[in-house]
Amino acid sequence: MVQNDPTDDVRRLGDWLIEGGLELDVLRPYAGATVPDSLDGYAALVVMGGEQNAYPGPDGQPGAPWFPELERLLRKAVRGRVPTLGVCLGGQLLATAHAGTVERSPSGPEIGARLVARRDVAEADPLFGAVPFAPDVLQWHQDEITELPAGAVLLAASTHYAHQAFRLGDAAWGVQFHIECDIEMIAAWASGNLDVLADLGQDPIELLESCDAVMDDVEEVWRPFAKRFAALALTGPTAIGSRHLPVIGA
Repeated sequence: MVQNDPTDDVRRLGDWLIEGGLELDVLRPYAGATVPDSLDGYAALVVMGGEQNAYPGPDGQPGAPWFPELERLLRKAVRGRVPTLGVCLGGQLLATAHAGTVERSPSGPEIGARLVARRDVAEADPLFGAVPFAPDVLQWHQDEITELPAGAVLLAASTHYAHQAFRLGDAAWGVQFHIECDIEMIAAWASGNLDVLADLGQDPIELLESCDAVMDDVEEVWRPFAKRFAALALTGPTAIGSRHLPVIGA
């Protein structure tokens, strides 16, 4: 797994992947870890979120120094049919690595407990086929995927943010929302973004209460989702046979 930011670790998602039979090899490039050149010996790739932008800054520099290497690894994963999951920023990087577009959303930040709507085409998807029509998710982002990569399949959407989940090829998925968070993680994000919440007119206590109220529902849907991903990693298209899962991200 790649962890892009110390504030967004694998948390509950990591526990669920381990329950599914995977061992996690968590890489932390922000702390000096090197993004590998290949996925040889790995069963899957998971890229987590972070506060960085998936697109270059005004000076043309990437959102983080390791993003070009990470995007190359994501392209190799898709070409090699290595099961891949990108969460929030990780999903955005999966899109930009394949010529999709990510921009600052004109709708403003999307924060808190929300619903997304599964598309009909998701019925046939190996991960999303068993997801309810309108599952609970946790959101915390201000950028959005405005254009999916060519050939990507849109799996879930919402009213203001059209691209909430997608599949690229037959073994790579990106989700805009967070499935890894526990309430402590949300509380830490809230305490570090009180000005953002004030601008949105969101009371931090009410935000935490609303997120806490859906934690069990989030687990009910996304825990088995994570375990389906783990099963795919162990038996899926690449048949690598390794039980180690690299996690790239925050």
